[in-house]
Amino acid sequence: MAQGVARLSLALTCFAFTQAVSGQVLKTDELYLEILEMDRALFEAFNNRNLQKQETIFAQDIEFFHDQGGMSRYDELIENTKRLFAQNNELKRTLVPSSLEIYPIKGYGALQVGEHTFCHVGNGRNDCGTFKFVHVWQQRSDGWKLTRVISYGH
Repeated sequence: MAQGVARLSLALTCFAFTQAVSGQVLKTDELYLEILEMDRALFEAFNNRNLQKQETIFAQDIEFFHDQGGMSRYDELIENTKRLFAQNNELKRTLVPSSLEIYPIKGYGALQVGEHTFCHVGNGRNDCGTFKFVHVWQQRSDGWKLTRVISYGH
């Protein structure tokens, strides 16, 4: 038993050291929890078709890069989202928790890297795909704002 505890302790120490060396924030750190909460708020609004809430999270100077759709700025992103919601195809996004990585950006905010699954109803069945993303968050006087999105692997 003691040997198993020692191995677990060593494994956890190595894991924490690897994360610290890589610059990745630990899952218990305040920054990690703040960005996780922003991700939750953004996609709770998305999943509930609450564009007004999303607009409060998007920065006015947001740039959204999509490997299939190209680049869009705030106004185009809002219009694209309205059209997406109008399709009424029950589109839902779920974060893949084990994929989430958060990195601080000194004097700016944070980089969020991960994977998420989108599911929608198409041809009478649930159609899902898992894709990669990068979000750049800026800490501003009025809270966290999403300034850059890179969505790829479609």
